[in-house]
Amino acid sequence: MSWITVIPFEKATGKLKSIYSKIKGPNNQIDNVLSIHSLRPHTLIGHMSLYKNTLHHTDNTYPNWFLEFLGTYTSFINDCDYCYKHHFEGMKRFLNDADRAMLLQHHIENDSLDTILNAKELGIIRYAKNLSLKPNSITENHIKALRDLGVSDGEILEVNQVVAYFNYANRTVLGLGVNTKNEVLGLSPKNKDDENSWNHS
Repeated sequence: MSWITVIPFEKATGKLKSIYSKIKGPNNQIDNVLSIHSLRPHTLIGHMSLYKNTLHHTDNTYPNWFLEFLGTYTSFINDCDYCYKHHFEGMKRFLNDADRAMLLQHHIENDSLDTILNAKELGIIRYAKNLSLKPNSITENHIKALRDLGVSDGEILEVNQVVAYFNYANRTVLGLGVNTKNEVLGLSPKNKDDENSWNHS
């Protein structure tokens, strides 16, 4: 499951057990990207708070499928197979259109999103790519270009935080050898109105 020791749900006690009980999915599943924090439960709290507020919050402008799409794309270009698989399944579920999801997957994997996205979506994807692969190349002109495409400053911040979160998650996973063994893919918190609702289903 990973290259470091992980405490499973069945052996967790105290603070860790309490957090696990809050985030567990079917059959007490704790996603491996989360259980990797088991030796430092306070970082698991930080991870979950960041994840929930960037990706699954009622005050976001963009729909869940699009934010999951950004995560799927970011994870792919970072070669993070774990997050790519998980968030493709999340995107597909929120999109509720398997054919559209497979089309997006095809164009992500073939670097051909410019053939199916509109100008605004493509501008966001280009920003996500720069932020992930060469963040020091970004200038104010990149932000102005997004504004010219009709992306508001609040939406720019939203995109920035989702992409930055996935870069954090990708590096957590890649740096510790996390894999998808024994996981149901694509589970996520459902209650967007409650910041403290972390359970996965």
